Amino acid sequence: MSATAPMSMPMLARGRHRNPRRGACFMELVSYLAGESWSDAPGCTDEALARLARLVNDLTPDRARSRLAPLIPSVIGLRHLGPGFEDEVALIAAVHALPIASQSRQRGLAVGIGRTVGTFGTYRTAASVEVCHRARRALEDQPALHAWARDFVGTIGAAGHPGSERSSAGTITEIAARGIADACVNDAEDRLRALLEDVIAHARACAGFAVEDAPALEPHHWQGKVRAAS
Repeated sequence: MSATAPMSMPMLARGRHRNPRRGACFMELVSYLAGESWSDAPGCTDEALARLARLVNDLTPDRARSRLAPLIPSVIGLRHLGPGFEDEVALIAAVHALPIASQSRQRGLAVGIGRTVGTFGTYRTAASVEVCHRARRALEDQPALHAWARDFVGTIGAAGHPGSERSSAGTITEIAARGIADACVNDAEDRLRALLEDVIAHARACAGFAVEDAPALEPHHWQGKVRAAS
């Protein structure tokens, strides 16, 4: 019996592209498969999820980026995921990054987690109780970081820190993704993919979709539009 040949995957490229002849990132291929205009911010996917997907796409090394492609169909149609979804994406990303990021990024994530879940500060999130509990526990598992963040927020709070009622989800998500990409680990690309998978699974649950019900990416979906990965 002959072995089944591995299915070819589209070549994904870093950054934004004017048209597919110049390359395609994760979200641009999403826009094509969804039948939308070519864009890295299509309307078929929640912007917080799309932001993370763009970060993971761009921070993943060229050699590993095509392994993200099977996830593309699973983000189509994930919209209107609740008022706290942006914060949920940020908290999930922070939980993934906190144990391995550099100290400066760990501190930023600790402040972001603590402020978002209400451990300190006056911000009130609409994120789910489950996601907040997971993030709070991750911060409590790092007592030195927790103490530093509490002292830091206390200091800037006393000075009248601006923007205390606004979400910092976008900043937290970017710090987390870059923290994973730059961490002193030998599997950063696998960790980035795992983060994206985790957030997609959460998004699909919010939308009432099962992860296993996501359609598979088949060659006929993209061949003729973008090049295959070598």
